Amino acid sequence: MTACPTGIAHTYMAAEKLTQAAEALGHEIKVETQGSIGAENVLSDNDVRDADGVIIAADKDVDRSRFVGKRVLVVGVAEGIRHPGELIERVRTAPVYGGEDGGAGTAAGAAASAGTGGGKQRSVGYKALMNGVSYMIPFVVVGGLLIAISLALGGHPQADGGLVIPDGSFWKHVNDIGVIGFTLMVPVLSGYIAYAIGDRPALVPGMIGGWIANTGALYGSKAGAGFIGAIVTGFLAGFLVVWIKKVRVPRFVQPIMPIIVIPIVATTALGLFFIYVIGRPISWVFTHLTGWLGGMTGSSAVLLGAILGLMIAFDMGGPVNKTAFLFGAGLIASGNQTVMGMCAAAIPVMPLGQGLATLLRRRLYSEQERETGMAALFMGLFGISEGAIPFAAARPAQVIPANMLGGAVAGALAGTAGVTDAVPHGGPIVAVLGAVGGVPVFFLAVVVGAVVTALTTVALVDLAERGKGGKGAPAGAAAAPAVTVAAGAGAGDPSGTAAATGSRTEAASVPAAAPAPAPAPAAGEGDEDGAGDEGSDEGRGDGAHAPADGHSVPSPSPEVLSGYLTARTVRTRLAAGEKEAAIREMAELAAGTGRVTDVAELVRVALAREAQGTTGLGEEIAVPHAKTDAVTAPVVCFARSAEGVEWGSPDGTKARLVFMIAVPEAAAGDEHLRILALLSRKLMDPDFRARLQGAEGTAEVLAVLAEIR
Repeated sequence: MTACPTGIAHTYMAAEKLTQAAEALGHEIKVETQGSIGAENVLSDNDVRDADGVIIAADKDVDRSRFVGKRVLVVGVAEGIRHPGELIERVRTAPVYGGEDGGAGTAAGAAASAGTGGGKQRSVGYKALMNGVSYMIPFVVVGGLLIAISLALGGHPQADGGLVIPDGSFWKHVNDIGVIGFTLMVPVLSGYIAYAIGDRPALVPGMIGGWIANTGALYGSKAGAGFIGAIVTGFLAGFLVVWIKKVRVPRFVQPIMPIIVIPIVATTALGLFFIYVIGRPISWVFTHLTGWLGGMTGSSAVLLGAILGLMIAFDMGGPVNKTAFLFGAGLIASGNQTVMGMCAAAIPVMPLGQGLATLLRRRLYSEQERETGMAALFMGLFGISEGAIPFAAARPAQVIPANMLGGAVAGALAGTAGVTDAVPHGGPIVAVLGAVGGVPVFFLAVVVGAVVTALTTVALVDLAERGKGGKGAPAGAAAAPAVTVAAGAGAGDPSGTAAATGSRTEAASVPAAAPAPAPAPAAGEGDEDGAGDEGSDEGRGDGAHAPADGHSVPSPSPEVLSGYLTARTVRTRLAAGEKEAAIREMAELAAGTGRVTDVAELVRVALAREAQGTTGLGEEIAVPHAKTDAVTAPVVCFARSAEGVEWGSPDGTKARLVFMIAVPEAAAGDEHLRILALLSRKLMDPDFRARLQGAEGTAEVLAVLAEIR
């Protein structure tokens, strides 16, 4: 069984490699692929019963309950690509899966696969955290937006500037539903972190542990531990379950271990551990922070505002945040409204800043993150700081410092001007409703804090991405690299020779967002050596040859990938030496077909896909792809790189054969995956790759590519 996180190229490449290795070794094999298109070539009960062993080459959770009693070897999908023969030998002595461990040794399997999928080093902890965040995001969005909408449409302004939704009203019920979503957010985060580590037996202790962490009353605290506590309980529950699975028990107890014994033992142990061991320090910190802040009310307002902003932004609902918030809210009754004014300015900074960051540097974020960013912007307007939690949970090292810096700036600015807030709430909504004194400075503080947060976030995320990408171009480069177009020279002419005039011309820089139309080629252009042989028709119309007299005559061209790849989209020599520049060059090549309406958007979507996981497949192959309405019809481009481009491939090889697939959103389903599957399987043939590398001109390249069916 093969499966990669995106369910596209690596899934099918591993399947093809395993099939080839088994045939070479004289074994029968059947490979089930669990790709984005769904499970294909599914293993039947008879297949499993008759199998000598089962190899699972996957970088995501797969159901292993079918394989009880069989020898099961669990590795990363890249191992299926790189060492298929070795895996077939190893599975003969693999341990027999009894089902009691919930996943064929989940921890071991995860460790084996960590860092092997998609060309990026991904630890067990990273994948578990991302699993929790992905399940948490819908709860944040649904809960936050329902609360914000109910406040906006059903809230009644009060004399003190507050906003109250009448009990029993329609909008009160909508608000209550949103509150339930927020309440479940933290347990879901904890539960699915645990699930990714310990499989199904870890789900219950993870969720209950998350609920305990978020309910401060259980351990004597006025505030729960929030999402940070949920991350702690998620990992504790996951690894506790993995440890319990290793305990040897009598055979008659084994069937009830995953459904009764493990959940009960792990839940009880984790819950009591949090209440008596972890919870008490949290309560102690809460109490002493409150006392410390109380001693600062007579000191510098700027310093106090900065400290409160830091605390508000740190854990967004956790004990540190709640300490600052309750401190400010408590002083309102005593007539001191300036402390709450500092808190109110800092409260919306995190969601507004993170939402703004997704707009400023869209390609650093996935489509799901950009959608969450839009929701965060809306929540920020209503003072719902939890809108930033998905970003903080996914990238704590980059997002939390940026949040704290922006919160500190907002709090300090509000403190400087003596901004006041008469109600225990924050965000622009309280200013609109008249609860804030010093409205202009309040809005200035919010805007400046959000901008600081956004700019700091994109800088830190950009730096982190560059650190992962090695030699890649700066991810946040504001100016798109220029592509060189030599007047009169074909796209494949590395020397820039102007064949029509016989003279050399300087390359002109053309911005990627405004691609130059493909020039009509002259005689002899488009070939790597500039000789203008018959096989060199690159840069011309589909299948057109240009004889010496300069007149184009039609020539039959083989149909490649349903006609999506033509002579117009083949480049025999890629000029770019880095991944981002290569993707941009390929996008320009696709634009020559007239099927691309926005080159810059195509590049952005392709780079965003790279940020999710490299499309370098190994074996000197890369297949960048994009689903975007910047293209009007599917188009496939192919280019060769003599020196190779560093693509982050799992086997460390540079990409010399680069295919780019671009499809509109409407065609992003089966057709997109069909192209990827066909390419992935054929490119596993060493002879095919060798002939593709050695093809002399575009016509010969197309003849080789026509074998892809």
